[in-house]
Amino acid sequence: MQTKKGIPEVRNLFDLTGKTAIVTGGSGGLGRAVASGLAAYGADVAVTARTLSSLEETAAEVRETGRKAVAISCDVSDPQSVEEMTAQAVRDLGKVDILVTGAGIAYRQPAEEMAIAEWQKVMDVNVKGTFLCCQAVAKHLIQRGEGGNIVTVSSIRGSQGHPAGYSAYGTSKGAIHLLTRQLACEWAKNKIRVNSIAPCIFWTPLTEPILKDPEMYKLFMTRIPIGRAADPDDFIGAAVYLASDASAMVTGHILYVDGGSVAG
Repeated sequence: MQTKKGIPEVRNLFDLTGKTAIVTGGSGGLGRAVASGLAAYGADVAVTARTLSSLEETAAEVRETGRKAVAISCDVSDPQSVEEMTAQAVRDLGKVDILVTGAGIAYRQPAEEMAIAEWQKVMDVNVKGTFLCCQAVAKHLIQRGEGGNIVTVSSIRGSQGHPAGYSAYGTSKGAIHLLTRQLACEWAKNKIRVNSIAPCIFWTPLTEPILKDPEMYKLFMTRIPIGRAADPDDFIGAAVYLASDASAMVTGHILYVDGGSVAG
């Protein structure tokens, strides 16, 4: 039985000082917010995207917190690219303690019209890409033997269907739910915790066409009891929690940041 933590230790549960993180999809709305949030709590951060120049603003925001930022080009669906990205992050930051798999794509099309090429592209990025990044970082964490935290990014669509053509996207996110639980069970012995954040729709340049369409906005809001789409900053608290000692007894968990969608 462990001794009860004192007040100073409790206050520092969310502190990430001395930790290093990889955030894939670092140029997107969610990845950018998470990278800056982790840095604000003390972590140095490697941010990745396919296009290196797209990471400049995210890296600058991380550096504004006083933390180190590394921008790395990576195609998460390519095993070699993922291995090279992980190796560079370890080289430049000295180690990796945290992974957040923010890279992902969405493709909406009625199921009866879904092109198999588009279906496969979603699976390659969202499912295969998530697995490859988790696998590469876990190898490093297992070798170090000090444990670590992996946070996958899924979606409310991984739990609930939707009439707006999410057969590929929803299926990919449902796979991430089970992948998260499977990896949590496999790597618990290595002191690696694996959890997932499952958001509802949130404001990004990619979702603006949907959310600015009055009919579509109404459709989505009828399924979100809190009555609004999420902002990227809504995910910072969840990511810091799952990446820190504050969630030391939490693994294999799907944390819904969804305005009550699961409840309602």
